[in-house]
Amino acid sequence: MFEVDGKKNKVYGQNLCYLAKLFLDHKTLYYDVDLFLFYVLCECDDRGCHMVGYFSKEKHSEESYNLACILTLPPYQRKGYGKFLIAFSYELSKKEGKVGTPERPLSDLGLLSYRGYWTRVLLDILKKHKGNISIKELSDMTAIKAEDILTTLQSLELIQYRKGQHVICADPKVLDRHLKAAGRGGLEVDVSKLIWTPYKEQS
Repeated sequence: MFEVDGKKNKVYGQNLCYLAKLFLDHKTLYYDVDLFLFYVLCECDDRGCHMVGYFSKEKHSEESYNLACILTLPPYQRKGYGKFLIAFSYELSKKEGKVGTPERPLSDLGLLSYRGYWTRVLLDILKKHKGNISIKELSDMTAIKAEDILTTLQSLELIQYRKGQHVICADPKVLDRHLKAAGRGGLEVDVSKLIWTPYKEQS
């Protein structure tokens, strides 16, 4: 994985945006890439490193966006790389000490990928957790925005409204059924190998 600063590598950043536009109908083309960081995922062999996909993120987002655009190149799809990129974006948010959410609007495939990621992460925690847990606590643990947690749990019918507040109802058998339906989580991010510091504007 390589981090590329759009301000320092403008042509490379613009070319990534052009490349994404070929495959993403909803993609808005950005010529001003100075405000973005690009995280480029590669497969490496004895001939070098070959890009399989990337995501971009704003250096400073007032809306708490931790991902602006995501692309896995067609020959490398269905290998878990997209799920890996989503998971990686949240690991960066944890390092920043912030909650994150992808920039809207999401494509149909993007929403499906994110809903799958949110589902697996949240159900894994609920399955292991003993006792009560709040949406805020889930957000603090995962760096997933509270609104995304709420809509995900509502879609799984795991939320009930009692006495003026949302209550998570996590029956173990129901959790197992949803986890099975959510499928595999893709490639795992090895956080112990992540050596990264949040972006700071150089004076």
